Amino acid sequence: MKTLSAKASAIAPSATLSISAKANEMKKNGLSVISFSVGEPDFKTPVFIINACKEALDKGVTKYTPVGGTAELKRAICDKFRRDNSLEYEPDNIVVSTGAKSSLFHALYAILNPDDEVIIPKPFWITYSEIVGICGARSVFAETREENGYKITAEEFESLITPSTKCIIINSPNNPSGSVYSEAELRKIAEVAVKHDVFVISDEVYERLVFDGTKHVSIASFGEDIKKITIVINAVSKTYAMTGWRIGYLACDKSIAKVITALQSHTTSNATSFAQYGATAAINYGEETVEEMIAVFAHRRQLIIDLLSETEGVRFNVPLGAFYVFVDVSAYYGRKFRGKIIGNSVDFCSALLDFGVAAVPGAPFGNDKCIRLSYATSEENIHAGIARLNNFLKEFE
Repeated sequence: MKTLSAKASAIAPSATLSISAKANEMKKNGLSVISFSVGEPDFKTPVFIINACKEALDKGVTKYTPVGGTAELKRAICDKFRRDNSLEYEPDNIVVSTGAKSSLFHALYAILNPDDEVIIPKPFWITYSEIVGICGARSVFAETREENGYKITAEEFESLITPSTKCIIINSPNNPSGSVYSEAELRKIAEVAVKHDVFVISDEVYERLVFDGTKHVSIASFGEDIKKITIVINAVSKTYAMTGWRIGYLACDKSIAKVITALQSHTTSNATSFAQYGATAAINYGEETVEEMIAVFAHRRQLIIDLLSETEGVRFNVPLGAFYVFVDVSAYYGRKFRGKIIGNSVDFCSALLDFGVAAVPGAPFGNDKCIRLSYATSEENIHAGIARLNNFLKEFE
């Protein structure tokens, strides 16, 4: 057999999905596992969204749609940007895709050339650097500080810019840290991006999941100069509990959208036709259900914060968005658990599975000191899972 693609073979599998797979395998074998690894709401997709999809199927909506999305969904997305983000877009600015990952891939592929540099603040969603590598470009990782909420500052951003810098990826609210950039922070970053003509990929998938009066602000909303060089990535997955529907979308300058649409026509073509009808219903009529889900997440967030605050030897920043807590467990590194020295976040999470708790190591996110705990699970599971974590930590020598 001839050798396989070196570029494809270099891609690392998703650490979040692999941990979930291990936990599921343990469950199949009859073991009790509480998973803090899942990056999706545990709610069912609201019934009115499902009914909209069923209605579309009954009407025979099973054919191709325009590559960039149906006219109805694009109009709904434009209305959403106007309503939620004070952004004016036309349908030609919008490209609907098969999920935010697809939008992100097409966006980066459309703007990157070989050896371009993409600035990625740590910690980061693990897919970012993999896609940059697929595009033949280089990831430039920006070290961030815990005391600053793991957010890059405008000064740190500017210090990393070189003649090869093409783009910076901003993820707010952030996966895995739960940090949210303030309007003031984003305005300064936008000034640097405009000054140096650096594209901004703004991943806003978790925008509705913010707490303690925190306000999500889109960096693209600060004027035409920054809007022209920003590609906003979003999806219906987290906001409406529609992860399996695979509907993402992006908004950008029409010249970029045209290139992305042409590219998508040769990769996935259009997103699933009837799923787009469900997404249209979600965006147009889903506000009440979103508010209900946010209230539940807010309560779970407070619960896991309270429990972790009583857990010995760990520390964390209080997350202001998404549904994750990024917990520093490095105080336990170098110590023994059942005769084995725990040296990093992968060792820690692997050992933690012995206590029936699935968490995601921080190493793939760019911070090996931490583990990611998702509170997209029931209060009962949160109570039981943190109790197991505490019992696990007591066995360290």
